[in-house]
This record gives sequence, structure tokens and C-alpha cells, in this order.
Amino acid sequence: MEIIQRPKGTIDVYDDIGRNILYIRKLIENIAKNYNYNYFRTPTFERTEVFKRGVGDTTDIVQKETYDFIDRGDRNMTLRPEGTAAIVRSVIENKLYVNGTNKVWYFMPMFRYERPQSGRLREHFQFGFEHFGSTSPSSDAEIISIAVKILKDLGLKGIKVNINSLGDSISRNNYRQTLKSHFEPHLDELCSDCNERFHKNPLRIIDCKVDSDKEVIRNAPKILDYLNDESKEYFEEVKRHLDILNIDYVVNPNIVRGLDYYTHTVFEITAEIKGFGSQNVLCGGGRYNNLVSSLGGPDYPSVGFGMGIERLMNALTVENIDFGKKEIEAYICYITEREEGYAFNLLNYLRSNNISCDMCFTKRNLKGQFKECDNNNAKYIIII
Repeated sequence: MEIIQRPKGTIDVYDDIGRNILYIRKLIENIAKNYNYNYFRTPTFERTEVFKRGVGDTTDIVQKETYDFIDRGDRNMTLRPEGTAAIVRSVIENKLYVNGTNKVWYFMPMFRYERPQSGRLREHFQFGFEHFGSTSPSSDAEIISIAVKILKDLGLKGIKVNINSLGDSISRNNYRQTLKSHFEPHLDELCSDCNERFHKNPLRIIDCKVDSDKEVIRNAPKILDYLNDESKEYFEEVKRHLDILNIDYVVNPNIVRGLDYYTHTVFEITAEIKGFGSQNVLCGGGRYNNLVSSLGGPDYPSVGFGMGIERLMNALTVENIDFGKKEIEAYICYITEREEGYAFNLLNYLRSNNISCDMCFTKRNLKGQFKECDNNNAKYIIII
């Protein structure tokens, strides 16, 4: 009989990998508690319209990568490809905006039909932090500081924050027209995706991975030169608050992010990881003041970031950072079957007092039980 294998672009999580993920999640939970962010979870699938209107139907995610299906009620559904749009849907539906500000964090599986590669799977886990209801540059700086703290607390080195500003809607529209004028004479030099982006969202041409080395993209106008005074002032305040937090950053005018909903601050965070190449971008995010209103809610500005667990795990592996060592307090061994009942009762007693422990359940001899003890890295051996 043929062995059934896992679907392409997915992984099984077990042993050290599972323990590492749980360690990271616990670290995130503690940081979220210290920063006063509340846990948030949305359904694994949503109405397709949530992502078409939220993420934007000009993005590669919606155009090429979503898992779509029609349910038995003849409704168009999509497996969640990213976290923010679904959370915004929930904020609107549950009228959470009446509370003023909302600080939330999530840790959820995402689904994208893309070519599997290192750190990019069709089913992947992502965590993120979102701050709703604030227009203060300090909230942008706080969001960035959380991502930086997580990476540093995990032991990664050379953390660098790359920031840019897309400005408000006026600045962005002016820049959009400038880009179209710049790229129009050179469309025959660009890939088919860029030709499509030219009509729908020319900012995304700058982010193209295929044509990034071409002169027409390298010499494209920079968004920072087209910010109005209000947008410039906001960006300066974000940088000033990062300075207050002693967070090093680099202004990178080529960062536009792949999603349509961003306004003002956008950022990416990298780490110095030998041999990681372009995969060293571990985190991305920014401000999206108009996303809630675009999905039918009120004016409710927001800022946040997302980070993929698989790419983060790859970074930790390359840097030889491991939190997944299996360890228990005690392992109970018994000589003959006469002591098995007493050992089993003692095992239950220790566990009821929150002591991690185990024993052999396969009737192995004492030598075999000692081997199991070593496999579990037990601090103590109890011999009955």
C-alpha cells in the first residue's frame, strides 16, 4: 500500500521543532502581556471579499496565491492568507472601535498557494501585533520596538530596522502619477507582472523581485521627495520616537511593502545571518489608516507588523540557537513488575504536585529504562 505523504508546501512539527515553536510563542505571550496587548484569533477561512477589499485585488496574494473554494451554501470562501484584514473584519463586526484604542496580538496559520522554498510554505504560521485607534507616531515606534525586542530576546544579532514613508493619500496619489510617467516609456523592459501593476498599483513595480536590478527601477523617483508637509512631519516624529527608544534604523526609500493598504510608515527588520541572503528580512509592517474604513468600518487608524515562524526558525537554526532541549525533572525506574504499581502511583503523585516526570510503559529492563532516562534528559532518577 502506498504511503500517504503530507501535502506539498507543508511540514510536520514534532520534537525539537515543536518545543522551539512553543518557546517562541511563550516569549511572545510574555512580551504581549508587558506591552498590554490582548490575544486575538479569527476563523481559518473568511468570505473572499474580506481579503479582496482588505489586502487589495492588485496584490500577488489575492491574484495568485489564495486558496479559494465555494462552500455548500454557494458562498465564496478563502483560507486566511494574512492576519490583518481578518482582524479588521472582526473589529468592525464586533464594534471594538467603541473602546477607543485596541492593542492585539495573534499567532495563527496562514495559507498561500506559492512555490515552496526555504522559509515560505503553503501553510505557515505567522504572529503579529496590531495597534488600533491611534494616530500618534509613538504607536508606530512602539510596534517597531516590539518586533526588535522579540528578535533580540531570541538571541539574533545585527538587528537592523529599515523604514520608509508612503505618506498620506494625497502624497501617495501624487507619487503614483509621477511613477506612471516614469515607467510608461519603459514598459517593454519590464516583466508581465510589472506591466499589470503599472495600471493597478505602480508602487509595487519598485518591489519587483524580477526587475529589481534594472536601471529604470533603480532610477525611479523616490516617495520621500513627494511627501507633503504633514507627511514629512509625521515621518520625522516617528524617527524621533525611535531615537528616544535607542533603536537604530536606516531610511530605505525602496521599501513599499507588498500589500495595498499601507499609508505613512512602512518598515522591514533584518538580522545578520550568514548565508541567509534575501531571506534575512524577518519582519515587515507599517501603518494602515484607511483599512478599517475600506472594509465598511469607521475612521479607525492602525499600525502593526507580521512575522513568519518558519523563516524565523530557519534563522535560529543557522545561528545555532536552540531552545528545544527535552528535559524533565525526574524519571522513575523499577526493577520488577512487582514495583510497577507503586512506581505508577508515585508518578501520578509527583505530577499532581507539578513536577515533570515519566516512567517506562513498555516493560524494559533497568538498562533500557536508564536509556529512556537519558533520552528525556532527566535531572533525577528514582529507582524503586
